[in-house]
Amino acid sequence: MLNRLLGTSRAAKLIILVLLLVIIAGGGVVAFKFYDFTQNNPKFCVTCHLMEPAYEAWAQSEHAGINCHDCHHLSIVEQNKLLINFVLHRPTKVPPRHGKIIVPWKYCIKCHWEKDERYPQADMINDSPMHAKHYFMEQIECSQCHGYVVHQFTPEARFCVRCHQGKEVHGAGMEALACLNCHTDRTVDLRPDRFKCLYCHGTAQVRKRLIEEGTLDVTHYQPEPELIRRATKISYRQDSPMQFYCYECHKPHEAQIRPGKGHCLKCHPKAPQVGQHSLHVQMMGLSCKDCHKPHLWRVSEAGAKKLCVGCHEYRSPEKFLM
Repeated sequence: MLNRLLGTSRAAKLIILVLLLVIIAGGGVVAFKFYDFTQNNPKFCVTCHLMEPAYEAWAQSEHAGINCHDCHHLSIVEQNKLLINFVLHRPTKVPPRHGKIIVPWKYCIKCHWEKDERYPQADMINDSPMHAKHYFMEQIECSQCHGYVVHQFTPEARFCVRCHQGKEVHGAGMEALACLNCHTDRTVDLRPDRFKCLYCHGTAQVRKRLIEEGTLDVTHYQPEPELIRRATKISYRQDSPMQFYCYECHKPHEAQIRPGKGHCLKCHPKAPQVGQHSLHVQMMGLSCKDCHKPHLWRVSEAGAKKLCVGCHEYRSPEKFLM
C-alpha cells in the first residue's frame, strides 16, 4: 500500500512538473507576443481612443510604413506615468505639447542622413542648403517644422511665414504660392536663381531639367499646372547685360512686384543725362521699359527699326548716346 502511494506521488509530481513547464512556456510565449505587440505594432497605439486622430494621420502620411517606436521612444518610467495618468484622470484629449519636442532630431537623421537600410526611400538632407541653414546653423529641431501638425511631415505651403513674419508674397497671381515654389536648395542663400523663376516663367524644358535635378523644393512643392500656364513667359539672351538674379528687380515680398522707373535709376542714376535720354524720359515722359524691353534690354539695330519708327523716322541706336 505504501509503495503504491509513493509511486502515485512520483507520477503526480511528474505531471505537476510538466504542467508547470507548459504554463511557464505558454506564459512566456504570451508575454513575448504581448511585448512585441506593444513595442512593435502601431495598432497598439490606437487601442487608446485618444490616439485615433494621430493614428489616422500617420496611416495616410509618408511614414505610414514606419513603426511608431522607431521615432517615439519612452522609458519604462514614462510609459508607467502615461498609464497611471490615463487610469486616474481619464483624459478626453491629448494634452498640448507646449513646445516640447516629442521626437528629437537624433532619431530623424537615422533615416534622413545615415540611410537606414529598412527605409531606402527616405529623402536625404546631406546636400540640402535648406536643412544646413535651419538644422545645422540655426539648430532648429526637425519636428518644429516637420510635424508641427501631428504626423503631417511635409510642412504646408506657407508654413515658413510662422517664423519669417512679414514675408507674404504679393501681386501678379503669386499670392497663394508655396514658399518653396521660389526659395530653393539650388542656392547657398536659398533665394531663387534664374532657373527657379523660369520653372513657371520659362519653357517645359526648363521644368524638366529642374525636376531631374531632384532638389527637395521641386520634389515636394510644384506649382499647379494652371498657374504655370497663366504665368508670363519671358525670353532672354545669354549675353544679356543683366546677369543677376531676378529678385534684384522683382520684389515679391514688397507691394510692387514689377519694377518701375525708380528701380532702374537705382543702378543707372546718370542715365537720364546721357545722350537722348533726357528728351525721351524727362520731356516725353517715356519709361525705361518703353524702349528697353524687359529681359533683353539692349536696343539692337533690328529692334530699333521696329521700335523707334513708331514715333519718328529710323535712327541708328549708336547715335542715341551722342
